[in-house]
Amino acid sequence: MVVLFLLGFSSGLPRLLVYGTLTFWLLDEGLSIAAVGLFAATSTPYSVKFVWAPVLDRLRLGLLSAWLGQRRSWMLVTQLGLVGAIAALAMSDPAAQPVHTALLAILVAFFSASQDVVVDAYRVELLEPQEQGAGAASAVFGYRIAMLAAGAGALYFATWSGDWHQTYLLMAALMAVGLMTTLLCAEPKRPPRAPSTLVQSFDDAVLGPFRNLTARTGWLQVLVFVALFKVGEALAAAMLNPFLVELSFSKVEIANIAKTYGLVASIVGFLVGGAIVRGVGVIWGLWLGGVLQMASNLVFVYQAHAGYDLWALTATIGVENLTGGIGTAAFVAYLSALCDRHYTATQYALFTALAGLATTLLSGVSGVLAVSMGWPTYFVFTAVAALPGLFMLHVITSRQATGLMG
Repeated sequence: MVVLFLLGFSSGLPRLLVYGTLTFWLLDEGLSIAAVGLFAATSTPYSVKFVWAPVLDRLRLGLLSAWLGQRRSWMLVTQLGLVGAIAALAMSDPAAQPVHTALLAILVAFFSASQDVVVDAYRVELLEPQEQGAGAASAVFGYRIAMLAAGAGALYFATWSGDWHQTYLLMAALMAVGLMTTLLCAEPKRPPRAPSTLVQSFDDAVLGPFRNLTARTGWLQVLVFVALFKVGEALAAAMLNPFLVELSFSKVEIANIAKTYGLVASIVGFLVGGAIVRGVGVIWGLWLGGVLQMASNLVFVYQAHAGYDLWALTATIGVENLTGGIGTAAFVAYLSALCDRHYTATQYALFTALAGLATTLLSGVSGVLAVSMGWPTYFVFTAVAALPGLFMLHVITSRQATGLMG
């Protein structure tokens, strides 16, 4: 579980650097809220990573794969790519060349999404089905600690140094955690595959995972549910940083409350969510987490009316992260259980990509929506946006579309 925690850290570190923490840098450079919202499109690789997941799942890297194995060789390559891409992003100038910064952010997202594909497959293959819940919790815990480093840690360092370039270079150095873990951990045992021709390999690697998925009862409803479940939460998260900056909270206050305290609340949420899944099953965990996530978005309406109020912010962040943690724990366990172990990387990549697709597309216009609607109305809209996901959860449970009834 320690290995999964450290690999979760390696996966979580780049994610905020692409959009979350990057928004503070962009706002400091004088970009508008609408322009900052458009930078959400830089996370598009996370939503289409299933396209190249079959390559990561099957293509061997010669001597490197012979030395490290299939999963660890690709982890090493993606992590080295991340070090270079984050360092290049650190040297960019968002004010003078925002397009150049955006392209480098997309490059970071590409390597980060690729690393996620391999790390997720590594985790699913390493553990037995009954261990997936605990494994997912360990990975998510590491992921959240990394988000603390890339969130609160980056804000603290940027405030102290007054230099975003140095801050991002420090983040690139922290990728050493993933590199060392990859070199020292063991390669998981994979189901044996019979020798095959090039055509058979292509069919098995690219078409096999999708054929396996579409052979299941209710597969289309499941995919729609996966795409919609996190939409409301993601839309609220997309505008959280600009919202708090506009309310005049400082970087240190945001780091203390929204990032550090928020992490503690989310960890508690993960633990509670894991206990709920173990106690009542995945489906009931999804129902509880989904309803709580939707309701918690309304606390931002309260924050919008309260304005600059540290106690109100503490309550808002606590509720949002606690409920988000519960929902995420159930959701990750659900996605893990959906994967066929012969097609782990491709199928998990497809599920997580779908989970981010709708949110990426909508988050790109989140800044425009927030400016046109005003903050209170916008956050009500984010709560309403969670309803389609709950409806699809009702559809798949009522029709027993997944066979995972908890």
